Amino acid sequence: MFTSYRRILARPGTLRFSMAGLVARLPISMVGLGIVLLVSAATGRYGVAGAVSAAYMFANAGLAIVQGRLLDRFGQGRVLSAASLGFGVAVTLLVVSVQADWPIATSYVLAALAGGCLPQVGSSVRARWSHVLDQPTEVQTAYALEAVLDEAVFILGPIIVTVLATAWHPVAGILVAVVACVSGTLFFCSQRATEPPAQPRTGASGPRPGMPWGTVVPLAVVCAALGVLFGAAEVTTVAFADERGHKAVSGALLALWAFGSLTAGVITGAVHWRRGPSFRVRWGALAMACAMAPLSLVGSLPLMGATLFVAGFAIAPTMIATMSLTEEVVPSGRLTEGMAIMQTGLVAGVAPGATLSGLVVDHQGASAAYLVSLAAGAVAALAALAIPRRKAPVPSIRD
Repeated sequence: MFTSYRRILARPGTLRFSMAGLVARLPISMVGLGIVLLVSAATGRYGVAGAVSAAYMFANAGLAIVQGRLLDRFGQGRVLSAASLGFGVAVTLLVVSVQADWPIATSYVLAALAGGCLPQVGSSVRARWSHVLDQPTEVQTAYALEAVLDEAVFILGPIIVTVLATAWHPVAGILVAVVACVSGTLFFCSQRATEPPAQPRTGASGPRPGMPWGTVVPLAVVCAALGVLFGAAEVTTVAFADERGHKAVSGALLALWAFGSLTAGVITGAVHWRRGPSFRVRWGALAMACAMAPLSLVGSLPLMGATLFVAGFAIAPTMIATMSLTEEVVPSGRLTEGMAIMQTGLVAGVAPGATLSGLVVDHQGASAAYLVSLAAGAVAALAALAIPRRKAPVPSIRD
């Protein structure tokens, strides 16, 4: 089953840049929560803490595409190195501003700077895989590996930052995230042999290659709708466990959801699919919607855990197909930008999903709030239908 993974990781340098990317991506799931823990511990105001964290996340979503363009134009080494150092400085100053009780406006500004500077390592890792591999089936396996590592990031990151902030010091968790980001990103950038060539714009090179917006736009809508689904489901699951007097169990429920996705991601990377990624995005988005349908009917914690685990099986295959289709249709000179568009869609959808589901929880309860995730899944499925159909690749023989 793991022959496909062994094959891609046997390529020179691939294991090193993938593991460096894993470390560098840890802040994705650590800093937002770390800001909440830091600011709330210093001020005792969760509203302010959430607002500062939101400034960080909105700036990250807003500037990710810009950074993706810079990565394609100037290369990963130069852009990611500068971004990681800017991120480290901004977060360090944010910590100082909170601890030294500077005006709260300063914290908002520094949080936004940190979010804008967060290195787009996830997009860069996938662009690097696309550069070093030449077979579509191998690229899909690589994207499956990165999807599994993404799940590991979102499982481990919150645990690390919470334990450090509560058992040691509120500053500890967020500073560990900074160290992971800067060290992991700089090590990733030092591996020049596998870096895709920069695509500078000069008079001789002509205009930039066109972006296939007919595919990219509906695919970005799919990602945004799935972001809403994820944000809503996370908040609703916490409320569901809280209503039954076991709020602490919510972490285990969400971990089961992520573990289902991780398992499906491993399987997806080991399979040589006969149908192309556009077909799998459409069916994956539909599966995500169907997976949300029974959640509003579940009444017990054990059954909810089992249901979420099964529902998780739709996540990674859909995201892998999304990134595979992006890699397939976007010109190589704008690939990182295309990947960043998808990542931005996901990030941008999480906050509205969490907000909307929270409102429904307050007025109708947690079970009804799962319908927000169902509706978001339906939007994703409809948007996927607008993706132009592409011919399936020639079937390959399984090893």
